[in-house]
Amino acid sequence: MIMREEKTEETPNGSYRVATSGDIEVSTYLEIAKEITGEQQAVRREAVSGAERESIIVLDFGSQYSMLIARRIRECHVYCELLPHDTPWEKIAPLNPKGFILSGGPASVYAPGAPLPPAYVYESHLPVMGICYGMQALTTQLGGRVAPGDKHEYGHVILHLSDLDSPLLVDLPPSTPVWMSHGDKIEEMPPGFTPLAHTENSPYAIMGNRKGFYGLQFHPEVAHTPEGKTILKNFVYRVCGCKGNWTVGNFVSESIARIKEQVGDGKVINALSGGVDSAVVATLIHRAIGDQLTCIFVNNGLLRREEVERTFNTFRLNMGMNIVYIDAVDRFLERLKGVTDPEMKRKIIGGEFIEVFEEEARKIGRVDFLAQGTLYPDVIESISSVSNASAKIKTHHNVGGLPATMTLTLLEPLRYLFKDEVRQVGLELGLPEEMVWRQPFPGPGLAIRVIGEVNKEKLEMLRSADWIVMNEIKKAKLYRQLWQSFAILTDIKSVGVMGDYRTYGYLAAIRAVTSEDAMTADWARLPYDVLARISTRIVNEVPGINRVVYDITSKPPGTIEWE
Repeated sequence: MIMREEKTEETPNGSYRVATSGDIEVSTYLEIAKEITGEQQAVRREAVSGAERESIIVLDFGSQYSMLIARRIRECHVYCELLPHDTPWEKIAPLNPKGFILSGGPASVYAPGAPLPPAYVYESHLPVMGICYGMQALTTQLGGRVAPGDKHEYGHVILHLSDLDSPLLVDLPPSTPVWMSHGDKIEEMPPGFTPLAHTENSPYAIMGNRKGFYGLQFHPEVAHTPEGKTILKNFVYRVCGCKGNWTVGNFVSESIARIKEQVGDGKVINALSGGVDSAVVATLIHRAIGDQLTCIFVNNGLLRREEVERTFNTFRLNMGMNIVYIDAVDRFLERLKGVTDPEMKRKIIGGEFIEVFEEEARKIGRVDFLAQGTLYPDVIESISSVSNASAKIKTHHNVGGLPATMTLTLLEPLRYLFKDEVRQVGLELGLPEEMVWRQPFPGPGLAIRVIGEVNKEKLEMLRSADWIVMNEIKKAKLYRQLWQSFAILTDIKSVGVMGDYRTYGYLAAIRAVTSEDAMTADWARLPYDVLARISTRIVNEVPGINRVVYDITSKPPGTIEWE
């Protein structure tokens, strides 16, 4: 790709700052594609065949809302992927992008080494939308000016539209609330841009040009911007020209075809846990390759009450899958003896699972693949961007807890789906609603809900307390309204009085949250009478627990699980 030397300055991170206001002299989209190797072109042709795949690429600059952008685009039935801001073009071309969105982020564009979009974003001649920091990066690269703001804007402000004819703003009212979160401001727009909307403190709250480049100073992806989804829908349909052909049905049919091709005549084992993720993975793969799949159900002693029975009834008896049951309770608990660090627990459990699988694979015969229910939020939380624009929060069992010596190839058909999309796939595959709508359960199981060392006595206390929580939540008809609700057994003991006797028992905590995708969550305002029944039942029915508290921490700053 060639750009006029006098018009660009290469920065240390390999991006380009555009130094003049004229048109960028660039190769066309097809000319860029010619630079891709023959093998990569074949991959791209395969990717866009069939349903004429199209996508919107979100380049991530570290915003806590980046995942929400991808969710909102997918809700418009357009496939969207979130990628690090410095992802090379060769990895993007096979997705057949129709436009780019530049996310927000914590950096300032005028700071040394500030992350910037790669040159291909502009050279591709595809529409571009910059959000918050993304808008400021676009402004800087195309010849405008960004500076620290005299006044910061955080929270709700009123957006006033000045160009109701813009394709980006179709069907929007003249004024609407939006969610701001910025300290820098656009002092001068790039040449060729015009202001499309303003707020009291931002004269260029939306700007755009005739090439389909737009900048938004606010966040359209959050629920606090009521018309945000309309703006995003206008961008993907009216500006990028997407057809909206990414549906659950298409995903299922494409996934089945992809699994058949990838597996061939190979053999697959799947960790079946009873949760919705592993259930959907098993059903999807079984639909593709039938008896080439063997599901391994490992009773690691860290499961909820009745987990084993329910899973067997659904998959072996009703769906006819090959299921191998392994009782490894003592093995896992022995490995966890004396371990209190949550990250170590995760890695031990992940490593032990793989050892169990590989041992079982040798008994079965040739096995080539290990299937997992890895989801997109797991990947994002576990693996930081190559550019370190966003930080790793914690290791997920499905992503970062696997040993380097593993000999099986991973098969992760749900890796780029959100939880609500997984549920839609499950319903499309005909799974029972009770299973599809089960609340998420962590890969390491109850080990990370027992704070401190894990043993059989603590696990039994926790199972009993958790069973009571689930029972009361369902009786109150709140189960489907909550993302997760569960009990935690802390390592704190306190004095209590039961009857005429002094007790010294464990403190149990109750956690209930609402969320759309687990990337953010709010604590649920459970009715006091429900909390009272849960507390009364736990302290009366669970030996060893004499005190119950309710966790009212949102995410962020906390996480949903305690460990």
